[in-house]
Amino acid sequence: MIDTIYFEEQVEEHPRTLRLFQRFPKAIRIPCSHYKEIFNPSGQNFRVQKKKPALILAKNSGKLVHPVPATYGIGGTQNFYFSHMLNCLYDCRYCFLQGMYPSAHYLLFVNYEDFFEEITKAASQKPNEPCWFFSGYDCDSLALESLTGFAKSALSFFEDHPHAFLELRTKSVATQLLEKRLPLANVITAFSFTPQEISDSIENGVPSVSARLSVMKKLAKKGWSLGIRLDPIIDCTDFEKRYESLITEIFQEIPASSIHSVSLGPFRLPEPFFKKMEKLYPSEALFAGNLEKRGRSISYRKAVESQRIETCQNLLLQHVPSNKLFFCQPVED
Repeated sequence: MIDTIYFEEQVEEHPRTLRLFQRFPKAIRIPCSHYKEIFNPSGQNFRVQKKKPALILAKNSGKLVHPVPATYGIGGTQNFYFSHMLNCLYDCRYCFLQGMYPSAHYLLFVNYEDFFEEITKAASQKPNEPCWFFSGYDCDSLALESLTGFAKSALSFFEDHPHAFLELRTKSVATQLLEKRLPLANVITAFSFTPQEISDSIENGVPSVSARLSVMKKLAKKGWSLGIRLDPIIDCTDFEKRYESLITEIFQEIPASSIHSVSLGPFRLPEPFFKKMEKLYPSEALFAGNLEKRGRSISYRKAVESQRIETCQNLLLQHVPSNKLFFCQPVED
């Protein structure tokens, strides 16, 4: 799976680095002073690298926990995200990562304990208010768990910090870690979906809708709280029929009592990311849709976006109460 491992010299003897060296004994190992020497140079081709990403091991010494925009969240009064890893196993054509980063290599920060220390500090600022931490912004939270072991460490941490809440966001079916342990009241696993026909077209490598629902059923039976994320909502022919079929299938398989929250988000990309992605995939039909520039982002035309969100909202309210439904709207200038 991994043929090349770049590593910062300062993490060469880190236990997680050594474990990964043992995991991939035939991988070429290349030291560097700082991960940016490998990850940041311009002129790299994300599309080419995506076919065979290398692994970069590093220590993140900057700010590790970041506030989430006010238009995001699932009910908490304080909301933060963190990224122990940059880039994703999957290759979704709409993913902003390919417009944000010059490299498709997997960048793993091995200093997990520093993340947990900052999470502790953030949660302690208002100890009597729910504080949410979102994993899966710059990567899939579970898809590479067998490589990173991050979710295992995170679950142990959040078990000891019941007043902090964690969302693991994923499209993966690698849920064995969760299936083998007792559920935590302050952890939800949120699965992202598009209709299967759309997923087949623009979500390369993503497990099928039915496969994801199968593992969600297992987690529900174990007592884990689950999230459903229709984000981004993708415009398409027969939109209402396709999304109605998806939503019906989800709630036929997953008991509503196991659903912590459902969130809807429109397709949106910062304009510089969109332009870069257009160059990577000039024939991609997704980028030739009913799009317009609003503020600093490229989105569907406002009328189209509003109609699609309203359609999904009405379909979802047939299955969940309104207090479980949230909207992730882009910030417009």
